[in-house]
Amino acid sequence: MISEAAALPLTPFRYADQAQRYCPTDKVVWLDFRKGRYYAKGQKLYGQGFDGSFVCLNEARSSGYRRSVLGLR
Repeated sequence: MISEAAALPLTPFRYADQAQRYCPTDKVVWLDFRKGRYYAKGQKLYGQGFDGSFVCLNEARSSGYRRSVLGLR
């Protein structure tokens, strides 16, 4: 029997404050669709680029996006 994991649909936002209002108890991350990575606030590429959006962390993780370690301190 094959079991498939169901991913939550992403709800992308143009601005971080819009995403935070949508998921007030979760962290907001910048999702780079092209690279398949997300960046946390404080990382160099957070909010940068044209191929991304702000999303809730739990949605990004459940959709298969991976955390970027670039710029973490």
